[in-house]
Amino acid sequence: MKHIPRKRFGQHFLADGGIIESIVDAIAPKVGDAMVEIGPGLAALTQPLVERLGTLTVIELDRDLAQRLRSHAQLTVIESDVLKVDFAQLSQAHANAKLRVVGNLPYNISTPILFHLLQYVGVIADQHFMLQKEVIDRMVARPSTAAYGRLSVMLQWRYAMENVLFVPPESFNPPPRVDSAVVRMVPREDAAAVDVRLLSELVQVAFSQRRKLMRHTLGAWLQAKNFAGEFNVQRRAEEVPVEEYLALALALAKG
Repeated sequence: MKHIPRKRFGQHFLADGGIIESIVDAIAPKVGDAMVEIGPGLAALTQPLVERLGTLTVIELDRDLAQRLRSHAQLTVIESDVLKVDFAQLSQAHANAKLRVVGNLPYNISTPILFHLLQYVGVIADQHFMLQKEVIDRMVARPSTAAYGRLSVMLQWRYAMENVLFVPPESFNPPPRVDSAVVRMVPREDAAAVDVRLLSELVQVAFSQRRKLMRHTLGAWLQAKNFAGEFNVQRRAEEVPVEEYLALALALAKG
């Protein structure tokens, strides 16, 4: 029976064989990898992945699709909202191996998924995701560019990232109204040991009025925290490199 894509799940299914092959090549799955696919859908990526891996764990929210996937003996199907999945437990289920996480993420909740995975970065080897190209542009953006913002800082703190493949709308059924791309995310071994909640709040405040100098936003916030250290708030948030936000978070934590 033909599956009708569901708008509420943001379903756009990959249908271009050449693009699928390029994505799988970029992921480079090997037998024995502890791989987890988010949102396998109609198994366009799942099939070539499992052929190379032997076994694969998939997370699918759509009940009908999850039922279809269970007919594949090589798949372990988790029928759930990915935002409720404990990836540390998944790592334990794979003999504490570091996970390789892949997927064509639903564009309507891609950012919450990225932030959910951030808390499990210690059990992750790498991540390859298809996302809206605009989101990936923000993820990999450099300071003093229009795309640089909270997402850039929070993710560049923990991952080395690169845009590895452009995917046009006609590669999907139904075609989305946006361009897509594939991002590779590799956890940084040397990431600064900052408090994620503190950094998140700090960056959110800094970028809350991105066109104004930070003295109006972050300056007042730092004053309220009785911060006596050095930090130049006579700049816009987008002009501050990731390293400076991390150094500020570390200084604040020390009091």
